Amino acid sequence: KVTIKGIERELICPACKELFTHPLILPCQHNVCHKCVKEILFAFEDCFADGGSESSNQSSPRIKISSSSMDRIDRVSRSGRKRNSLTPRSSLFPCPGCQRDIDLGERGINGLFRNFTLETIVERYRQAARAAIAIMCDFCKPPPQESTKSCMDCMSASYCNECFKIHHPWGTAKAQHEYVGPTTNFRPKILMCPEHEMERVNMYCEICRRPVCHLCKLGGCHANHRVTTMSTAYKTLKEKLSKDIEYLISKENQVKAHITQLDLLLKETECNSERAKEEASQSFGKLSHVLEEKKSAALRAIENSKNLRLEKLQMQAEEYQGLLENNGLVGYAQEVLKETDPSCFVQTAKQLHVRIQKATESLKSFRPAAETTFEDFVVDIAKQEEILGDLSFHSNGLEIPEINEEQSRMYNKALISWERPGKTDSADIYVLEYHKLNREEESATWQEIKVCSKSKVISDLDDDSSYAFRVRGYKGSICSPWSREVILHTPPAPVFSFLFDDKCGYNSEHLLLNPRRTSVESRAGFPLLLGSERMQVGCYTTLDYIIGDTGIAKGKHFWAFHVEAYSYLVKVGVVSSNKIQKLFHNTHDVTSPRYEQDSGHDSGSEDAFFDSSQPFTLVTLGMKKFFIPMTAAAPKDPASRILPLPSCLGICLDCDKGKVGFYDAGRMKCLYECEVDCSGIMYPAFALMGGAAVHLEEAVTAKYGEYHGDI
Repeated sequence: KVTIKGIERELICPACKELFTHPLILPCQHNVCHKCVKEILFAFEDCFADGGSESSNQSSPRIKISSSSMDRIDRVSRSGRKRNSLTPRSSLFPCPGCQRDIDLGERGINGLFRNFTLETIVERYRQAARAAIAIMCDFCKPPPQESTKSCMDCMSASYCNECFKIHHPWGTAKAQHEYVGPTTNFRPKILMCPEHEMERVNMYCEICRRPVCHLCKLGGCHANHRVTTMSTAYKTLKEKLSKDIEYLISKENQVKAHITQLDLLLKETECNSERAKEEASQSFGKLSHVLEEKKSAALRAIENSKNLRLEKLQMQAEEYQGLLENNGLVGYAQEVLKETDPSCFVQTAKQLHVRIQKATESLKSFRPAAETTFEDFVVDIAKQEEILGDLSFHSNGLEIPEINEEQSRMYNKALISWERPGKTDSADIYVLEYHKLNREEESATWQEIKVCSKSKVISDLDDDSSYAFRVRGYKGSICSPWSREVILHTPPAPVFSFLFDDKCGYNSEHLLLNPRRTSVESRAGFPLLLGSERMQVGCYTTLDYIIGDTGIAKGKHFWAFHVEAYSYLVKVGVVSSNKIQKLFHNTHDVTSPRYEQDSGHDSGSEDAFFDSSQPFTLVTLGMKKFFIPMTAAAPKDPASRILPLPSCLGICLDCDKGKVGFYDAGRMKCLYECEVDCSGIMYPAFALMGGAAVHLEEAVTAKYGEYHGDI
């Protein structure tokens, strides 16, 4: 025997959340009240007419359409379907049980079967629930008697014993009527086909999983479907259902064990939630305590400053009050002037005269003894507000990621890499946020990117700008706090891409290019020893020059490179196309004592060594130092012109303004800038001597970021 009250959950309509009333079986095998189906369809079609507005969801107080169903309604309404105002004709029905769109076919509601079995079970449940409430006879004179039978043939009526005998006399056709116990749930003796109302269902469609009649099989929508007899379907389904029920009953102990475990988990969840609430309350209490202390300290400081300022201003007011006639200092001086004895007068007037002079000076340059504003006591809480805005729950095991500033770089694009301090409990996904630093904007708008790896390439950033980056990890619904913000600077101009030219002036005996032409190396080998013979006549060996394979005609451009720390002498800069021949075939030895820019020899005016006779604009690097050229604006002290060599150098050429700047590419800080003649096409230029090497900075690509993350 099954306890009726224990199955209430199975008897609730998913739409109205009440006991089923005339339930209909949907094609998805879920049950919905007949009235609920009509109301949902009307609401569905109202949404078509109203463009999916939420107001149409209030058409009936009995039903509640979920947000997912409303999304589907919006989608269908945009497809252009229109509503028939008389009856719900939409073939698309949003099932409240499985949250899917169900096609009801051409007949719509009329093509659905009524679930009489479910109705009977609901009726038994209702009778068990109301127990003492009896069903009264429909034919007794008032007061009606309690019914004892319900006739299935007499218009679904209930009778007491006397009324049943009167209305079903012996020897008549009514005496053959079928009767059951008192009930309000009446079902037909024969289940009729909803599509062919005069035909009884006698087959079961295995494809559609629903009863059908012989007309449905012959020429209806089930003509090509696999069907079986109703008795066979009944026997098969009953055996399967019985076996499944027997299996579940045999696992009763296992089910009870799971129920016991779930009860414990419920209690544990309650306890843990209370503990979490208490801990959260304590955490916020600590914050409140800190804020109260800070508030008290700030108010106390303002009050002390106020008292001190009032005291100073009051004293100053009293002093100026004494400058009035017959008052204070002036009145006292007037009395001293009445003294006729010279010695006594001099004795008193000397100190008095000093005081009078001070009062006169203060009168000429009046300034209040204290400020009236309290601008220095304004509390800046912008950062604290931002931190509190990001306050969220986080797991102790989910560590805060840290942005690796050495691996992160800013060039043509931004490559942001991060790592976690520990190697366990890594996040499932990371959220990278960044925004442009702008002094004019009070509140920054962070742009968010979800990343599955530990690096990300970001493009479309503004030139000559600063950006702040931060990252946090997520593991399910748990998130870590934000990492420390890292600020990176974009290049001052678009990045210019080129390779070293292995043809124009390239000296393969002294210089060595890599196959990609992105690195050049000058090795102090045998050719350099041969050149050292020139030292007997007072000259040094010459520099070996190499230029870029692409020139610049206009605009502003930036490129970066690395100089190896062991490099003895490297010169970098730009050269004009009309001076390239002069650069490689100059009759003068540019590194001789007379022409060496940093030699210190007097070869004319040292302020004019970057004149028009020079075929290039270069600066000198070497021995881990950056040498600022001697100009009129440069410091006279040589030590002030020597800077540490940055790990990455950059050059910014502005052809429109005729200027070239040399940058610390890591911080995007300009180290030196000068004017340059851009009348021709400009090429990047490099010069090396002795052991030295230069590597061009590689452009940041998306593949580079992925490869970098794998490492």
